[in-house]
Amino acid sequence: MDEIERIAEEVIRRLGASSPTAGPTTATATATIPVSVSARHVHVSRSVLDRLYGEGFSLTRRTDLGQPGEFASAQTVTLVGQSMRAIEDVRVLGPVRTYTQVEISGTDAVRLGIDPPIRRSGDLAGSEPITLVGPVGTVRLSEGAIRAMRHIHMTERDAEIHRVKDGDPVRVRFPGPAALVLENVLIRVSKSALLELHLDTDNANAADVRPPMTVEILHS
Repeated sequence: MDEIERIAEEVIRRLGASSPTAGPTTATATATIPVSVSARHVHVSRSVLDRLYGEGFSLTRRTDLGQPGEFASAQTVTLVGQSMRAIEDVRVLGPVRTYTQVEISGTDAVRLGIDPPIRRSGDLAGSEPITLVGPVGTVRLSEGAIRAMRHIHMTERDAEIHRVKDGDPVRVRFPGPAALVLENVLIRVSKSALLELHLDTDNANAADVRPPMTVEILHS
């Protein structure tokens, strides 16, 4: 009898997940999560963009990104670390933000001779100093360089399906020949999010990520 009840509950759960009255029935309402790899990039404030590219300059949309409203611009900058080592052609992402943030991998950090902390986006207090060079001017940030904490974007509906909540750290399993489990993956819930796991290039290489790839959250 217990087994019959368990099967019935599972059938009801699955029907509920696909029911028009139970919420969105898009690709986000799945048991697996698509993986997206984020190469080094920069988010800029209005004042920093003015200094790098000129007063009133507008970013040129090059490619839309997965998260709604976000895009990779045609503009790039050069990053210069404390040791005066540089990385050129680092993409600027839009739209313009209220703060300036440089997101790099651990490998990039070694190349630049800096030691940025692993942080959630926007948590910049005490982060690493770095210099940005644009076609018009140069900006030295006293803080702003981080290694982005690996994270999963999802809606409230996705969070229900995956049994998590905003701010949770979770474990994620990667399939394939280089199968591994990553811990401390941050859940980020918002109303308009597209379901995606974001990794930097170091983490992606370790897991041998080859898009399209999907992963699952481990609950035990």
